[in-house]
Amino acid sequence: MSSSSSSRRRTSHTAQRRTATVALAGVAALIAAVQSGAASATPSKPQPGRMNPAHVAVKLTPSQRVELIRHADATTAATARNLGLGAKEKLVVKDVVKDADGTLHTRYERTYAGLPVLGGDLVVESRSGKTMDVVKATDTTLKVTGLTPAVPKAAAEKQAVQRARALGGSRPAADSVRKVIWAASGKPVLAYETVVGGLQDDGTPNQLHVITDAATGKKLYEYQGIETGVGNTRYSGQVNLTTTHSGSTYTLTDGARGNHKTYNLNHGTSGTGTLFSQSNDTWGNGTNSNAATAGADAHYGAQETWDFYKNTFGRSGIRNDGVGAYSRVHYGNSYVNAFWDDGCFCMTYGDGSGNNDPLTALDVAGHEMSHGVTANTAGLDYSDESGGLNEATSDIMGTGVEFYANNSTDVGDYLIGEKIDINGDGSPLRYMDKPSKDGSSADSWYSGVGNLDVHYSSGVANHFFYLLSEGSGAKVINGVSYNSPTADGLPVTGIGRDKALQVWYRALTTKWTSTTDYAGARTGTLAAAGELYGTSSAEYKAVQDAWAGVGVGSRSGGGGGGGGGVYDNNTPVAIPDNGPAVTSNITVSDRSGNAPSNLQVSVDITHTWRGDLVIDLIGPSGKAYRLKNFSSSDSADNVKQTYTVNASAETANGTWKLKVQDQATYDTGTLNDWKLTFP
Repeated sequence: MSSSSSSRRRTSHTAQRRTATVALAGVAALIAAVQSGAASATPSKPQPGRMNPAHVAVKLTPSQRVELIRHADATTAATARNLGLGAKEKLVVKDVVKDADGTLHTRYERTYAGLPVLGGDLVVESRSGKTMDVVKATDTTLKVTGLTPAVPKAAAEKQAVQRARALGGSRPAADSVRKVIWAASGKPVLAYETVVGGLQDDGTPNQLHVITDAATGKKLYEYQGIETGVGNTRYSGQVNLTTTHSGSTYTLTDGARGNHKTYNLNHGTSGTGTLFSQSNDTWGNGTNSNAATAGADAHYGAQETWDFYKNTFGRSGIRNDGVGAYSRVHYGNSYVNAFWDDGCFCMTYGDGSGNNDPLTALDVAGHEMSHGVTANTAGLDYSDESGGLNEATSDIMGTGVEFYANNSTDVGDYLIGEKIDINGDGSPLRYMDKPSKDGSSADSWYSGVGNLDVHYSSGVANHFFYLLSEGSGAKVINGVSYNSPTADGLPVTGIGRDKALQVWYRALTTKWTSTTDYAGARTGTLAAAGELYGTSSAEYKAVQDAWAGVGVGSRSGGGGGGGGGVYDNNTPVAIPDNGPAVTSNITVSDRSGNAPSNLQVSVDITHTWRGDLVIDLIGPSGKAYRLKNFSSSDSADNVKQTYTVNASAETANGTWKLKVQDQATYDTGTLNDWKLTFP
């Protein structure tokens, strides 16, 4: 490439980047000023088996978090230019996480011509004012042909209401209809988002979101905004509660945890109900005859969940802003469920069959509040594979709460709903060690797993978490027997629940977006494990092996698991700007004969101007197979593509290399992952 062409295509691009760099550097300087004892910006080397302290999130005070968000808000225009977003696109700050080494993970929503972009969210990772990485819910260029709908709003509303009725709703009209840009699947289009409220057929509040193409009237997507879960029985034994005393009255108000309040709906289905209050500080009598018993269980569950997040991850409340949510108990009549509603920022619990068993158990509280954490971080859509990840996150964190509380009456286990006896035979609702034991959940990933109800597709992630925590095979934990299989028949060695939780939480808060699927979850958890423990650590390899154990990707050895013919290298490699080529190796040693004529090469590279890149596959013989050429006009981000190579002249066994070179200035990137698939 000549210097003249480089200058011509880069003039405005470079100027925009300089503006963003100055603005982002200001944010970093501010945090260094308000955060005492700030760590060096140079990442420390992780010690084997221990988390890298450089990649642990700093415990920000509410005022520090507000300042971070305020300064990120002030620089959204510069950040959008730095990312190469179009003139009609704007960023809206959702959250900021700061690591001890100064790295900022800023989560954004996006608008286009003033319209919300569903599936347009992204996370920018920056350090010392320099963008290090960007994770997007969609890599598609955001552009629509027009902003005038061809389909009337009334038609979209009618379709959504009919769909809600088919699911048991009774509302004659929608609560709201708005124009949006739908970008979560395929080409971005102008669409309507219609929300239908009311109640579902089992009494759960309805918040059905239906996305309709504004040009064709076709339904593009739907998801339920009310996120549900069920757990154990109401009783947690005698516990200490944090309450508030004013004059002669005590209330279930937790002043130590963001003023979390617990209300009695008294079998109503709307409003907040009545705040539990009385003249003494002893709540309930351990039986259902006293309404305050369920209130005490819910209040206890909320306080243990708050403490779990604070002491395990440094998170202050659901939104990480120090503000408590609230709980509502005694919802409806014989309502056998519990749910989180981000609209009211609250948890709600039914009283179970015959109003005899309130669903106010410890892991239920952890489950429901964790839906709120997910809504305020990755925002995983409650449908398809992302919905399974959403539901699994609540099962995983609810399980974490149960173990954290160390309550002798409700000991920690990897069973969901084991005491409520919904099945009538004493069996749990869900099993994390082997999800298929419930008769509906998936043990491992397959191409149609996203079509399952989210409570069943969650089995893939629940199983992964169990394997990562405890490993495969038979064992007894806290008196409960488990026997976890793997998809590839190979063993997995666990790293312990505490480390597994740290990996999952970091991926949730800094690596995932609304559209993350199981493949993306694997990439995100590997990135998290690499940052926390190092890419050569036992923890990193265990994440690979646990995912292979549920049919997602290959083993840490590079072959065997995850499909048999798939060989993977997930060790990140930095791609220097306009520098020498970098390589990443995969060694194949368990095949015979020559490679196929349709060898699949899958490449995952993050890069801010992919046209700079030249990519080659190098066979064991040393021969190069060109996958991608340099292109000065290709300004899009990232390379996430599978190439087909006729490699029949190569022996299958040997060392294969992916060679990547950046051949122009101003942009850097990272080779995150590449795979060889032998059909």
